[in-house]
Amino acid sequence: MDDIKKNINFELSRRRFLKSTSLGLGSMALSSLLGGSKAHANPPLDNSGILNGGHFPAKAKRVIYLFQSGGPSQIETFDYKPALKKWHGKEIPDSIKKTQRNSGMVAGQSSFPLVNSIYNFKQYGQSGAWVSEIFPYTAQVVDDLCIVKSVYTEAINHEPAVMFLQTGSQQSGRPSIGSWVSYGLGTDNEDLPNFVVLISKGGGAQPLSSAAWGNGFLPSHHQGVQFRAGKDPVLYLNNPYGVHKNDRRRALNYIADLNRHQLDLWGDPEIASRINQYEMAFKMQSSVPDAVNLKEEPDYIYELYGEEAKIPGTYAYNCLLARRLVEKDVKFVQLYHMGWDQHGNLPNGIKKQALGTDQANAALITDLKQRGLLEDTLVVWGGEFGRTSFSQGRLTKNNYGRDHHPGCFTMWMAGAGVKAGTVYGETDEFSYNVAANGVHVHDFQATLMHLMGVDHERLTFKYQGRRFRLTDVHGHVVKDILA
Repeated sequence: MDDIKKNINFELSRRRFLKSTSLGLGSMALSSLLGGSKAHANPPLDNSGILNGGHFPAKAKRVIYLFQSGGPSQIETFDYKPALKKWHGKEIPDSIKKTQRNSGMVAGQSSFPLVNSIYNFKQYGQSGAWVSEIFPYTAQVVDDLCIVKSVYTEAINHEPAVMFLQTGSQQSGRPSIGSWVSYGLGTDNEDLPNFVVLISKGGGAQPLSSAAWGNGFLPSHHQGVQFRAGKDPVLYLNNPYGVHKNDRRRALNYIADLNRHQLDLWGDPEIASRINQYEMAFKMQSSVPDAVNLKEEPDYIYELYGEEAKIPGTYAYNCLLARRLVEKDVKFVQLYHMGWDQHGNLPNGIKKQALGTDQANAALITDLKQRGLLEDTLVVWGGEFGRTSFSQGRLTKNNYGRDHHPGCFTMWMAGAGVKAGTVYGETDEFSYNVAANGVHVHDFQATLMHLMGVDHERLTFKYQGRRFRLTDVHGHVVKDILA
């Protein structure tokens, strides 16, 4: 009984540490080993994944998830609403407003005027998809996209909403979607992590918790490994001065022997994770410098992605790096770009965000396609919720804001297994509620897993007496968008 209490206390302290660090265990394992005792958890895992290839043949071998943190306004991007022109400046009908929750940030407002987008829309491609003028590059690749306008969520504040999209729960502590993919399917490249995280610099001041790419209760080697911008993409990757690679290899062999002895003795799967993390760190000393060496890219690639692709840490740089990583068979690349939270000064704010991301998004699709990678790579774009059709704060001729809105928002997917040139789902004339073919967050997650060859209901992990899954207790594959 005393040993069990010690294990519980150790595990709790470990969770507090994981929540407080910005890099997470995946990166910190390169310098030190952290882990708890989980003698009663699932058996130790190897790098092949628990499913040994999936439940059925996969359309997608890898994923690039372009997460636009903050909640991009669907009304300024892809959800064209001409009816808002005649309603502009008029109060939103109470019968409509009361159908959705509003955040506390508009609790003091006495007026809720509807506001038409200041930006123009046009139809593009054979699909005839409506795209805002702030996305001129994306407009040119719409026939490669499946634009879903009817996504909805249950969370109205950033942290719970991000957690919901990324982990299937509004509370921190559950495994992220990339961790579930790593756990289920394993790796196709033994020299790089299964799950890599890239964060754009300068995107905005909004905080982003490392729990969004955490392993939760899964073995810790499934946590996302953050690649940083600059000289050292992964901390503690290089050997200390005077330590030769052969010396490092010899030391790791001895440590592995000791850990295997402990694993045989205690059967603790976290010991297997320690062995895995040490080995991955050693392999990354050779593989990472090559993977992140963008200087090898030809001039036409920089013309495609834009000049910012030459600056480490920018969104364009990370999109290009994501292509290099999936080219080397990294299973899941998560790119976070913050700054889409325009409560005020939305016209200028969202235009700036679009300017920093639009060309790179289109370039990534084009680049993957011309290399034959789009056929088995799934690309996802979207934030954690949408924005209100009424103005937050004062509405003027050239300025307005929009509050958080969970009732409907837009995401797009491209590549492996989805219908290209498709617009799916509808919202009402105010872009306030889903009008047809709603896609719940768990439906999106179920669909992504399906494209990876995974039945979301069958990939589970037993923890504290219950079997958990990414989609919790519901979620359906959106078959209408599958190719």
